[in-house]
Amino acid sequence: MKKSIWKPIRRTISFLITTVLFLTLVFTVFITISSKASGGEPEIMGYQLKAVLSGSMEPDIQTGSIIAVKPGGDMTRFNEGNVITFINEDENLITHRVVDVTQSGEHIMYETKGDNNNAPDPTPVLSDNVVAEFEGFTIPYLGYVVNFAHSQAGSAILLIVPGILLLGYAAFTIWQAISQLDVKQSSETKVKETIEQK
Repeated sequence: MKKSIWKPIRRTISFLITTVLFLTLVFTVFITISSKASGGEPEIMGYQLKAVLSGSMEPDIQTGSIIAVKPGGDMTRFNEGNVITFINEDENLITHRVVDVTQSGEHIMYETKGDNNNAPDPTPVLSDNVVAEFEGFTIPYLGYVVNFAHSQAGSAILLIVPGILLLGYAAFTIWQAISQLDVKQSSETKVKETIEQK
């Protein structure tokens, strides 16, 4: 009776572990290859995935999150309240909210501020330095993984470790199946020998 209860439970657990390991492997392969191919951040259906490593936009965007931003289009289109990703004077990518829009000759300038910051950013952002718009999609904590995947060691580890785990688990499953076959054959042989002795 116990065996009949545990068999489907073990099969379900085995299926879940295999699925999680496989999906982890596929995801890390996608992130790594996509990052290398684009020469920067991974891209899905026209959206770039960017890691957020500061808390300036909390609570809406948590530190260590991954966000999806939409690049391209008219970078003079933004209004107060839009969240934009831009290159600052230190050549870093920043995602902050537009708090004011001004026109300087034929140039549009954005005053920006992190939601969690006390004051606006010191330097206005020229529309030419805006690279994308944040449209609200965020996944907490995944940014740490993406950031780690950009390093050489991270790329290697994130590709190799899930693959090894998947292969190891597959080998364990095969070994278990062979062991069960051996036990079954052994019991069948014993039954056969008992019948022949009678």
